[in-house]
Amino acid sequence: MHSTSLYQQVKNVITPYVVEHKISFTVALSGGVDSVVLLHVMNALKTEVPQLQLNAVYVNHGLSEYANNWQSFCKKLCATLNITFYPAQVNIENKARTSLEELARDARYKALDHHSPTGSIILLGQHLNDQLETFLLRLKRGSGLQGLASMRQTRTLNSGRMCLRPLLNVTRQNIEQFADDFNLSHITDDSNSDERFDRNFLRGKVVPVLSEKFTGFEKSASRSISLLQQQQDVLDEYTQLDLAQSQNEHRGLSCEKMGVFSLPRQANVLRCWLGQFTRLMPSQKQTQQILLQGLTAQRDAQLLIQLAEGQVRRHQGYLYFVNESVTAQKEQSVTSDNQKLSDGCYLMSFRGEGVRSPFADEQVTVRFNCPQARIKPLKKPGHNTLKHWFKDAKVAPWLRANIPLIFYNEQLVFVVGHFVSAEHYEQEGIFWKIKI
Repeated sequence: MHSTSLYQQVKNVITPYVVEHKISFTVALSGGVDSVVLLHVMNALKTEVPQLQLNAVYVNHGLSEYANNWQSFCKKLCATLNITFYPAQVNIENKARTSLEELARDARYKALDHHSPTGSIILLGQHLNDQLETFLLRLKRGSGLQGLASMRQTRTLNSGRMCLRPLLNVTRQNIEQFADDFNLSHITDDSNSDERFDRNFLRGKVVPVLSEKFTGFEKSASRSISLLQQQQDVLDEYTQLDLAQSQNEHRGLSCEKMGVFSLPRQANVLRCWLGQFTRLMPSQKQTQQILLQGLTAQRDAQLLIQLAEGQVRRHQGYLYFVNESVTAQKEQSVTSDNQKLSDGCYLMSFRGEGVRSPFADEQVTVRFNCPQARIKPLKKPGHNTLKHWFKDAKVAPWLRANIPLIFYNEQLVFVVGHFVSAEHYEQEGIFWKIKI
């Protein structure tokens, strides 16, 4: 691949987003050859695409004694190119059963998201050899189809911000050749040569041998990964249909509906369901344990399986994921018929049997975790606290804090999925549902 081909490859990836969104791009700049080449290519593209806005973020993990020097290098490079530069300092806290590499990666994405301008698409410098190393690492770990599909060219962060990998089909050799052709200065991370790390071992000892022995090995592996991604996409479509018919409005997984699926299909839906709450999937043994105990027990049987992050519990024939460390949702005014909540779900309003419309002087809010709020539910005797009514209805304690509560001023009028205030009831009124 010539330098012009690399330039065209990046242009082909980012141009549709410039035309469609007309927004800025943020290069995740480490100072290494990959991100430096990406920054220079994007800067050159500004002459062809006038509406392209460009900036860069350097994430300083503090894990290397040279981290501050690398930050200074990136800052000077951006100043030379007249590109806005944002430094981001992060602190890595060690956690049990989590690798330092994974912690650093998570912190990096959060910092990139936080420091990038609003609406900006983040550009990552990962390339074809990174993709191949990721594939081999996941093969070593015994990953399934989803894991072996490796990295996608696009990624959406939890905040909804998009990330792009314009160099994902470009080899490291081509990137280094581009840097040589244009005499681009860059840094070399000393830790990349430490073969105690699995990725560095693959990079230094395994992939070069495969590439030398089998002509075009990187491109062939890339085609295989692309096919795996297509197959995963098809599987995801069917899995989403299974999940939609097996999940209630509180994101509980129906043991009864899951029970009609084959074992592989059950395991697939279970992983998809858990993926809504955590990236840390259960082991094969834990998956079998959840399915065996969860789907074969009596309807009122109790279940608690501890995972790396959170628990799977059972209540009234449904499986629930419980993570007590998750921050509670915040109160917000209800200003839309399709309002997004902080957990990513939508609070949707409909016309029908529910409560009367609010008066002009009544503010409508959605709140959470108000156990002492009082209400007289329709067809229930007397006023009492929400805690009382939840207990009466056998609502699991770990579900209660995340059930949306609709208030008119300070009066609780509707408990989504459970109670309607008898004092505000109207046959042709308003009611709310949660859309996942």
